[in-house]
Parts: sequence; C-alpha cells; structure tokens
Amino acid sequence: MEINVKAGDLIREPSDLAILAVCEDTQLPSEISALFEGGDFRGRADQTLLLYPRTAGSPRRLLLVGLGKRDALNPGRIRRASAAALRRVQDMQVGDMTVGTYGDLPLDPEAAAQAFAEGLELGAYQFKRYRTGLSDEQTFRVGRAHLFTRNGGERIRQAVYVGQKIARGVILARELVNGPGYAMTPAVLGDQAQSLGKEYGLKVTVLDKAQLTEQGFGGILAVGKGSDNEPRFIVMEYNGAKNGAPTICLVGKGLTFDSGGLSLKPPEAMETMKSDMAGAAAVYGAMQAAAELELPLHVVGIVSAAENMPSSGSYRPGDVVTTLSGKTVEVLNTDAEGRIILSDALYYAQRYQPEAIVELSTLTGAIIIALGSHAIGMMSTDQKLADRMIRAGEASGERVWQLPLWDEYHEMIKSEIADIKNMAGRPAGSITAGAFLAAFVGDYPLVHLDIAGTAWVTNPTKPYEIHGGTGVGVRLLSSFLRNYAI
Repeated sequence: MEINVKAGDLIREPSDLAILAVCEDTQLPSEISALFEGGDFRGRADQTLLLYPRTAGSPRRLLLVGLGKRDALNPGRIRRASAAALRRVQDMQVGDMTVGTYGDLPLDPEAAAQAFAEGLELGAYQFKRYRTGLSDEQTFRVGRAHLFTRNGGERIRQAVYVGQKIARGVILARELVNGPGYAMTPAVLGDQAQSLGKEYGLKVTVLDKAQLTEQGFGGILAVGKGSDNEPRFIVMEYNGAKNGAPTICLVGKGLTFDSGGLSLKPPEAMETMKSDMAGAAAVYGAMQAAAELELPLHVVGIVSAAENMPSSGSYRPGDVVTTLSGKTVEVLNTDAEGRIILSDALYYAQRYQPEAIVELSTLTGAIIIALGSHAIGMMSTDQKLADRMIRAGEASGERVWQLPLWDEYHEMIKSEIADIKNMAGRPAGSITAGAFLAAFVGDYPLVHLDIAGTAWVTNPTKPYEIHGGTGVGVRLLSSFLRNYAI
C-alpha cells in the first residue's frame, strides 16, 4: 500500500472517503456530530460509524473509528483502529482514502504514525492463494492512503516508513506459516532464504543432509530421519554494523510439519501443525525488516528446518542422540522434537560470539495452559537481556511474560543414561524445555521465547489478524533490534 503524509485538516479536505480516529466521548465539531444521534458513536475501541457530510469541500464519506478511552490510549489501540477502518474501506471497495485523528493524542506522534501504518498494512492482509473462483470484490485491495497530521514532517514520514517495513516482515512470516506443509518443506525454506539473500544482500548458507551428516548435526538429523523431505540448516547474515556494533543471533524453530513422529499426536492436535515453523518465520520476517530498515547491527538469522514424521526410519523413544555440541540427549518422547533441532542451532550460534541469542519457537503446549494466547512465554539466562525484551514487548504490543530458570529446573532434565533428557514430565513443562535449550548456549546470554500460544489464531479478535498465522515475533524482534541500534 502507498501511504503518503500530509499536513492539514482532513475534515476540510475533499476526498471520496476519510477515516477519522476519535477517542471515547470526544466532543466532535458540530458539523460532524449533527450527522448522527449522540448514542450512535461513542468512540469505543474498534467501533466504527459511516457518515455522509453535506458540507462543500469536505469528504464525500466520513468513517469514524474509535480509539477507546483517552487515558488508556497506546500504539496498540491505534494499530487496531486503523486495521478496523481498513477492513470497512476494503468492504466498500474504495481504493484511495485519507486518514487522521481528531484532537491531540497523548502519544508520541512518531509512535502513533508507525502504529497507524502497521494497522493499515496488516488489516489489508489476505491469504487466498488456494481459493478459486473469487470475484473482483473478494480480491479487492486498497491501494493508497493519505495520513493527515498537524506536522507532515520528515520524522512522521520516517515513522510511517518504519511501520510499513515492519508490517511487510509480519506479512512474510504469515505467508510462510499459512502455506501447506507439502508446499513449505525444509528445502523450500532454504530456497526462501536464498531469495531473501538476493533481494536484500544477505549472506546465506543452506546446509543439506549430506553436509549436516559430515559436520555432525545430530539433533536435526535425528528428528528429520522419518521424512522423505530432508532437513536443512539455514543461516542468513545481515551486516550493517558500524563502530563495533554488537552481533545478535536470532534462532528459529523450523518444523515445517510436526506429526509427533512415533509419539504420534491425536488428529485434532495435528490440524495446525504446519504452523510449527512459526519461530523460523519470525526470524525470516525480522531479517527482512532489519535489512529494509538498514539497522547498524550485525544480525545472524539461524533456522533448523525439518519435518517430524513417523516411519520405519524415525528416531524412537529410548534413543540417545548426539548433538552438534557433543552433548547427548535421551529421547523420551519424539514429539518433544523442537528442542532437539534447536540444540544444534543454539550451539552453532556460539561461533559468532554474539552479545545476545534470541530464540523463538512454538515449543510447548504447556505455555498455552499458562498464558493462553495473550502473551509470549519468556525465559532468559541474563536479566539485562530479558529486561530489554520486556521493553520491546510493551513497545511493539507483542508482550512477553518472564518465567524462572532456576537451578532446580535444570536438575529436572538430567538423564540417567545420557547428559540430558528431552522431557521432564508435565510439571513446569515450558520451563524445563527452556532449561534444555539453555544447556547449549555456553556463557552467551539467551532469551527463549515460547510462541506456541500466540503464533496461530482460529477465531481472530484483533482487526489486524485473520484466521491462521499471526506473524508473531516480527514486531517484537524489530523493536528489540531497533532499540539495540540506538
């Protein structure tokens, strides 16, 4: 979508359709309030009302959209409001619109402009690649928006640019997650990385099964043994570092389909398992955003990609796996496979001597029981790094909730026959999975983000989401990286 920034008064600008965002119980100008009964629109969050002004020199149609209570306003409310408005505009088949707010908002203007842009872009997203016989109305896309501000300066334009680029990263992640498992194999993920490399100047390395075998990637090879779709190990490197800027490693779980292996999942739990590579998708989206925003950092995206399938060649409960680090893992359940493929990726990240390792994965069902779909579960080996991620979560609207990684949890994953085991039972299931991952990063600071509850939505409640992949993690990582770059 093309988004322009203009200084002026949206209400007095002729247009086919104008969107005016309003806080709850705001006193609107008489020429607007006269068009509807007082109770028809209160400015509640996501509320909309379409009006037809009759004043010369005004918009032909005016769509009011609510921001909720003024004292509770934040960028997330603006993101929701702009997405809700965009959905209405798309339904009306309007290709060009103006957008603005009424009155001063108790927010930083740049944060508000970024959120507006993100909401417009994400609200417009559709995934209809596999639907046939669609009409022009069903595939209609809004092409242009003009954002009116009191100050149409360069800082606001830059904030809109940032919002659009981050939203593009989210959309890339959604596209990867929403694709069927047969169309999004480990090899295809490798090809996607190569395409990103060509487009954005990333250095890309993709290791195939033969190379993984030669170099000793025992974790990813074990999980991928049962599938005809061979695993891949993918590294994407963006280097915009200046003046000794730090290296940040982003690590993503890329299970392109997870049947559970020989510890087979029940059918209803398998329906959305094409989304088990949502951590990898977030890394792809964040790498694209980092490159498009030209962040002055060295960012390395690392993805272990495999398919976990049952066959006579599958790894088994009771097996012992030797990982890339040399550590051995007793396999108690083949459906706890994500941590096994991530063990190789996390150990590999150490070679970059990073200042931080951030890992994302749809790792445990236990995190859904603990936090539902409203927060990302976070565990960390470094509190300063954890605090950075908490701040990024609040700024981006992708909030995280920290869980402990005490020594007692590390004790729970000790094995009788190997160095560690991949399951410690139901108690503290998310935390013991995090403890497992921490065993492979040495002394390098780690943040583990369990996105199992936030990566997929069946009944969306946010106007900027649709049924399917949410692209969660991209906004969070982009905020984290941008703050690191300051």
